[in-house]
Amino acid sequence: MVKFIESELLLLKKEIDEMWTLVYSQLDRAGEAVLTLDKELARQVVVREKRVNAFELKIDSDVEDVIALYNPVAIDLRFVLAMLKINTNLERLGDFAESIARFVINCDEPALDSELLKRLRLEEMQAEVLSMLEITKRALDEESLELATSVFAKDNLLDDINGSVSAVLADYLKDHADNLLPYLNLVSVFRKLERSGDHITNIAEEIVFYIDAKVLKHSGKIDEHYPQK
Repeated sequence: MVKFIESELLLLKKEIDEMWTLVYSQLDRAGEAVLTLDKELARQVVVREKRVNAFELKIDSDVEDVIALYNPVAIDLRFVLAMLKINTNLERLGDFAESIARFVINCDEPALDSELLKRLRLEEMQAEVLSMLEITKRALDEESLELATSVFAKDNLLDDINGSVSAVLADYLKDHADNLLPYLNLVSVFRKLERSGDHITNIAEEIVFYIDAKVLKHSGKIDEHYPQK
């Protein structure tokens, strides 16, 4: 029975890895589409959203099967529950990528003011979201509490950037009132990126939940995960 459940957990982790890679690509492409107003790239993101949804349903089903067939306990149960919640958060990230892509598709402007985008720190915010997603993936792969918790501070930067958007846009639109709609809609992109940070933070919390359980079970590893200061 132990060998069978280990095999199932490895398969579940592999599916999460594939889902993670797909969602990272979606967010990356959606961000690039905004910066370049590349409608074709945005359409690719929208089409690929169906794959994200299919992955979520498959992983949910596999989690249910593992629980029903193997009745996992202790660290195995915590791992399965963490994967279930991470799956849900990854799917929400896919939704945000699709919403950002739809902004590009619906935008009538041939280009957005590049200087304004720099002032708004859009590219920086996009890069920070991707960095957070990369770090949480490493944290899970390496079972690193330090990496997982490092994401929490990064989320504050996304909050700060998002919080400054309204004032910067209001100042810009004083002199560009004829170009109002696309920039008002751009606010939604920043909001989606800020919410992405929240969901990646949720993922980090699930990883901490999983790692802490493992530390409690294997007490000899406590110092590895909680380095002395």
